[in-house]
Amino acid sequence: MHSVLYRLNTLITLAGFLLAVMCSLASFTDTFHVPSVTAHAEVLKVNRFRKQLTGNDEVSLTLNVSMNLRSTFTWNTKQVFVFVAAEYETAKNSLNQVSLWDHIIQDKGHAKLEAQITNKYPFIDQGSHLRGKKIQLVLHWYIMPKTGKTIEDKMVISDFRLPQVYT
Repeated sequence: MHSVLYRLNTLITLAGFLLAVMCSLASFTDTFHVPSVTAHAEVLKVNRFRKQLTGNDEVSLTLNVSMNLRSTFTWNTKQVFVFVAAEYETAKNSLNQVSLWDHIIQDKGHAKLEAQITNKYPFIDQGSHLRGKKIQLVLHWYIMPKTGKTIEDKMVISDFRLPQVYT
């Protein structure tokens, strides 16, 4: 006959294997889910557009943001991390990204948002390249599942042009 420790080892190994199979199946089902996110943003006001003492441009914005991320939630979704970024091009870099605002959505009930926000993080460009620059506002989201890989996506939600002069 087998000892108690041998039987306990077999039981734990079987439970671990079944748990791994269930996690793999849960992760596999998310590969077929394609969320349909809707979002829009508009710049209500450029609160501050100035040149800092260091020579860098600094911008403060008020945005009207509306987004519906309910379709990102499945039974395997733990949370969704979402942020709005300002993206623009300069002579030095083909893509500059500055995070303006972020939020963590814990459940489907809070996944629809309509709010007026000011940028949570400073919008600063190294140098004075922002005058008259076309800026795209891009919504990025990361779907963090209970099991499996993180899914990331983005969409352009608006674009605007900064003034030619500092305010």
